[in-house]
Amino acid sequence: MNIKPIILVCIVAAIIALTIWLLLRPKAGAETVPAGAKAGDIFLKPCPVKIANMKYQADCGTLVVPENRSNPGSRLIALPVKRIHSPADNPGKPIFYLAGGPGQSNLGFQPPTWLLEQHDIVMIGYRGVDGDPKLDCPEVSMAMLGVDGDLLSPASLDNLSEAMQVCAKRMQDSGVDLGGYTIPEVVEDMETARKGMGYTRINLLSESYGTRVAQIYATMYPASLLRSAMIGVNPPGHFLWLPATADAQVETYAGLCQKDAVCAVRTSDLAASMRNINQAMPKHWLFLPIDPGKVKVVAFAMLFHRTTAPIIFDAYLAAERGDASGLALMSLAYDFMMPKMMTWGEFFAIGSSADFEPARNYRVELTTPDANLGAPMSLLIWGSAGGWPVTPMPEQYRQVHLTDIPTLLVSGSVDFSTPAEFATQELLPSLRHGKQVLLAEMGHVGDFWGFQQQAAERLLTSFYATGAADDSLYSYLPMDFKPAMRFPLLAKILLGTGILLLVALGWAAWGIIRRIRRSRRLS
Repeated sequence: MNIKPIILVCIVAAIIALTIWLLLRPKAGAETVPAGAKAGDIFLKPCPVKIANMKYQADCGTLVVPENRSNPGSRLIALPVKRIHSPADNPGKPIFYLAGGPGQSNLGFQPPTWLLEQHDIVMIGYRGVDGDPKLDCPEVSMAMLGVDGDLLSPASLDNLSEAMQVCAKRMQDSGVDLGGYTIPEVVEDMETARKGMGYTRINLLSESYGTRVAQIYATMYPASLLRSAMIGVNPPGHFLWLPATADAQVETYAGLCQKDAVCAVRTSDLAASMRNINQAMPKHWLFLPIDPGKVKVVAFAMLFHRTTAPIIFDAYLAAERGDASGLALMSLAYDFMMPKMMTWGEFFAIGSSADFEPARNYRVELTTPDANLGAPMSLLIWGSAGGWPVTPMPEQYRQVHLTDIPTLLVSGSVDFSTPAEFATQELLPSLRHGKQVLLAEMGHVGDFWGFQQQAAERLLTSFYATGAADDSLYSYLPMDFKPAMRFPLLAKILLGTGILLLVALGWAAWGIIRRIRRSRRLS
C-alpha cells in the first residue's frame, strides 16, 4: 500500500482542522461581578480537572477588581480564576502562571504533572481578554486584511490606524476605561488574588509577554515573590522588533544551513535566497494573488520556532526556483489566522502603554526597503499604533531594576520573538541571584516545552525547589532543516482538491438540470 496519499490527506485535514479551531475555538466565558461584591473579593468553587489521565482537585471562580485603580470612582470588573491543587501533603510555594501575548488568554496552560507534584498552579485571567469587558476589536480584525494587495502599504497601515481609533472610541463610549489596561494593573490583579487565596509568597512561571509582567511584579511587590522562572524573556522596550535584529537572525540561520546536508544542497546562501524573493516578490501563482506583506508577516511569525522555520525556508527556496505556490498559500493562510489571532483591543492597550514612544516615527523607522525580511510584524503593528489612545504606564516600570529575587532566564539562541542577547545584555546584569540558560538552536517558548522534556523538568523542578537551576540534562540538538510539511506541495493538493470539487459540483448540477429538463418534456 502506498501511504503517501494517506499522509497528505491527513496533513490537509490537520490544516483545515487547525483553521477551524482558530476561528471557532471556545472563548473564555464572560465573568460578571456578583451582586454585592467589592474590590478584592474572590469567589471559588470546586472544579476537578484531569491532566495526563490523572484527576486533580481544582478551584474555579471569579476575582473582583477595579477597572482602573488610579480612578477612585472606577467601576468593578470580574476576572476568571483557576487553581489546580498539588496532591502533595506539604506542597511548596504555589506557581502563578503568566502566559504570552498580549492579546491572548492566561487560562489555557495545562501544567505538566511534574510541576503539580509539589506546587499548586494558579491562573488569573488577563483583564481585557479573559474577563468582562473583553476588548474585542472586529474593526481591527477587518482592517488586518489590508487593502490594495499589500498589507504593509501606507494605505493599509492608514486603514488599520483608523480602525484602531474607531474601536477605541466605541469602547470608551460604552464605558470602558482604557487607562486601566496596563501591566501594573495586571500585576495588581495577581497580587490581589495572592492575598485572597491566602498565600504568603508565590513563585512565578512566565512566558514571552508574561516575563514582562513578572519583571514588573518583582519591582512592585518583591516581598511577595520567592522565585521567578522566565521563558522567552522580553526586557523593556522589546515589544518592538527591529529590522536589523531580524535580519541578523536570518544570517544565523544561514550559517546553520551550511552545516545541514538537506539545506546546504539547496542553496549556497539561505539569507541571499530569501533576500532575492523579498526584494522581488511574485505577484501571483497561477490565478492566486500573493500579498508580499502577508507573506512576510507569516514568515516572521513561523520563524519563531525551529519546527516551523524550515517550512518557511522551503517555501522561499522553492520560489527562488520558480515555484511560488508556497508563498501563495502563506498569503492565503494569513487571512484565516492573523485577524482572529489576538484580542486586539487588549493587545494595543497593553503594548502601547508599555513600549510606545510618541516622539518616534515608527512607520519611517520600520520601512526598510533594503532589509532582507526586516520586521514586518513591527511595521504592521507599530506603523499604525498611533491610532490608539496611548496611556503610558509610569516610567519606573519601563526600565530594568535591580532585584534580589532568584530568577531563571531561559532563552533560545534562534528565537525571533525574544532574542537571547537582549536578556543577556539588558536584564541579567540586574539580577543579583540570576542565571540564564541558553538553549542552542532553539526558538521561542514552544521549543522549550517541545524538546528535551526531561531536561526541562530537571531545570524547573530544581529551580523551584532550591533556587539553583540544574541544566545538566540538556544536550546539543542541531537544527533540522527538513520541513515537517511542504507548503508548495500542500498548495497544489488544496488547489487540485478544489478543482476536483468544483468539477464534481458542476457534474452534479448538470445532472440535476438534465433531470429537470427530462421531467418537463415528459410532462
